[in-house]
Amino acid sequence: MVFSTFIIYSATVDNHQFGPQRLYYDNIRNYIIGFIVMLFAALVDYRRLARFSIYFYALGIILLIGIFFFGATINGSQGWYKLPVAALSFQPAELMKLLLIIMVARMLSKSEGETLRTFKEVVPIGLIVLLPFALVLMQPDLGNATIYLVIMLGMLWIGNIRYTHVLIGLAASIASLILFLNLYNGYHDEIKQFFQDHDKGHWVQRIDTFLNPEESDPNASYQLRKSMTAIGSGRFSGDGFLQGNSVHNNHIPYAYSDSIFVVIAEEFGFLGASVVLLVYFLMLYRMIITSIHSSTFFGSYIIIGIVSMFVFQIFENIGMLLGIMPITGITLPFISYGGTSLAMNMLALGIVMSIQIHRDRDDRTELSGNPF
Repeated sequence: MVFSTFIIYSATVDNHQFGPQRLYYDNIRNYIIGFIVMLFAALVDYRRLARFSIYFYALGIILLIGIFFFGATINGSQGWYKLPVAALSFQPAELMKLLLIIMVARMLSKSEGETLRTFKEVVPIGLIVLLPFALVLMQPDLGNATIYLVIMLGMLWIGNIRYTHVLIGLAASIASLILFLNLYNGYHDEIKQFFQDHDKGHWVQRIDTFLNPEESDPNASYQLRKSMTAIGSGRFSGDGFLQGNSVHNNHIPYAYSDSIFVVIAEEFGFLGASVVLLVYFLMLYRMIITSIHSSTFFGSYIIIGIVSMFVFQIFENIGMLLGIMPITGITLPFISYGGTSLAMNMLALGIVMSIQIHRDRDDRTELSGNPF
């Protein structure tokens, strides 16, 4: 919380668009709310989530559908509800991550560690994930939509999916990627015109920036070029707190949110960025240990889903600023500014803590057992 607040302060102190009530004040408020959410979730027995998993999932789908009728558009994506309280906004795609994890964990726990069957578990889980994936993709929000797929893959892997299914999925993914690249390069102008006609031209710009950053539109690749320059200028130990030239000259778009890793790398260098990654590693390591020690399949699968979510968000956020991943709107967990994402991340940690707190309870229901 302290590190996030200082970094957000550095990213916004010279940016006058936020006025006297700067975002670091809001970040402290968001963290206070997040700690309350986390502690409440930790004290509630996580097993109760299994009973209401289908209702939670249905609520998430209703909220995602409602976005198309009552949602507000922010940064080109119609993915937020504007709340009539202190100008707050709520992004249901963030909540859907946890609701989806709970739903998939409940479905996987029924197999009790046995090899997953194609039409009993794999296909139904795929359909359960496909619906919110499609709804979020239509907003459009490719980043959060992709996280749903990553969560599903991570949980299916630990859920004991057949290796033949893995090989088939891997072969299909590679074939689809090759086909996409050939079609995209062969019909680039037609695809670009189609997306522009549907007000989604930024999708083509992001793909071009990732595939050919040197030849893409300079305006579209501006964020990537400036981010890589700022990260490189930090070198080993960085320029020092509040001394980042690119950040404090407002050269980095969304430096307080999606691009906050640039602030860390420029001001604290490779050393500071490595410390941040080490802390992430320790957090994920502790979560995996908790998963191994869980007394139920349900608890273990929930943690694996949360770990999959965090790993991808960290890798995608940092990777897109280094040019090894496409640019999306994914934030850096616990550090980037964002009320909904922080609250959901803290709620996720609270659920993990609940699994640890309640793991010694003798429970002989169908949720008992551990996949490890």
